[in-house]
Amino acid sequence: MNFRINEGFQGVEKTLTNYINNFDTLGEAFGNQERNALKLFSLNGKTINVKSFKIPNIINQVTYKFFRKSKAQRSFEYAIKLLENGIGTPMPIAYYEFKTLLLFKKSYYLSAHQDYDFTYRELTFDFNIPNYESILRAFTRFTYKLHENGIHFLDHSPGNTLIQLNGGDYKFYLVDLNRMEFGGLDFQTRIKNFARLSTHKSMVEIMSDEYAKCSGENYDKIFQLMWKETEDFQDKYNRKRRLKKKLKFWKSVD
Repeated sequence: MNFRINEGFQGVEKTLTNYINNFDTLGEAFGNQERNALKLFSLNGKTINVKSFKIPNIINQVTYKFFRKSKAQRSFEYAIKLLENGIGTPMPIAYYEFKTLLLFKKSYYLSAHQDYDFTYRELTFDFNIPNYESILRAFTRFTYKLHENGIHFLDHSPGNTLIQLNGGDYKFYLVDLNRMEFGGLDFQTRIKNFARLSTHKSMVEIMSDEYAKCSGENYDKIFQLMWKETEDFQDKYNRKRRLKKKLKFWKSVD
């Protein structure tokens, strides 16, 4: 077992390690459990999240053992980078990894449980949310801040931003952090980063308008590219879904 605990939490190392060693029997299941298991635990009267990443395929077991940082380690380190740049994300607490001599096995990422009112996903279907446009514009400014800080969040999708309303002082917190790149972003990369966020042209129009105000770029130039990238992503996504259905059908026939 290999682990790293954030400063300020090292006094509770035994408690955290106990949670990891007994993850299957302790804690309260939270959220979608299909891809990775997520549980809530109590730590000194506060709630923390423990995310258990499933054991990767055999190729990635070798890759994560020798050549690449694990998802848990990346999540932990990226969270620290985000906070250093003033970007909201739940406080990182620790990560744990289990390896054999030749293979990588399980990993866990621990963070503070973040209270929130809803995720960005609700903006994609509930257009009656009070101050809807103001929230969407604030989210666009938040994304612009990411880009200005050289942060390319590769999983910038509807479920991965938590939103706090705070009486109009909107706060945004990124989750599922293991896929990020850091460095300068060109114009196309910035706009393509919006591609997974909505299928609605009205939302893309608002985000394009706000991004134009932030960046000083031409609105039409931004909108045309943002909408094209959105349509391209949806076409690719729908093709993959159709292919999966066909594969499932042939498997069921067999």
